[in-house]
Amino acid sequence: MRVGVERLHYHGDMLFLVDGYNVTMADPDTRELDKERMRSELVARLGVRGGGLLGTGRIIVVFDAREQYGLSTETIAGVSVVYARDADSEIVRRAAAANEQVVVVTNDMRLRARVSQDVARRVEYRDSSACFAAAAPSARPKARGGIARETGLPKGANEITEELKKLWLDEDG
Repeated sequence: MRVGVERLHYHGDMLFLVDGYNVTMADPDTRELDKERMRSELVARLGVRGGGLLGTGRIIVVFDAREQYGLSTETIAGVSVVYARDADSEIVRRAAAANEQVVVVTNDMRLRARVSQDVARRVEYRDSSACFAAAAPSARPKARGGIARETGLPKGANEITEELKKLWLDEDG
């Protein structure tokens, strides 16, 4: 079923639909991990560096979950994570229903063909490598912040941690 163009209204926002396992299986840093670690590594990376890797907008990562019934969604670090019976069909469905411009992140040419055929508007595509940990940081806008294991602790972090411990763990105060 095709969605009529008249139903779609762009608000200047961007929606990134990430083909989760396609990205993690292509990523040299995650392809050898078990599925749970694959998922958590990708979602953590996108939660910290998503805007720097992809651009400004909503990020939805879709994973296949054929062993589960129905659709499950959670939000982790600002990234929506969807477990769908069939990830490709869910990506096509969400691309067709979106009110913002859509970018599909995948190397799966069959998925790209389905989106192009079933979604009644232009959709941009990005290679899965856009989500890799080593994605050309010099060619992309720098993400602010980061996680300690990637950037190290900020100056004064230990003092702040000790002060917070005193405030939170002081049972007398």
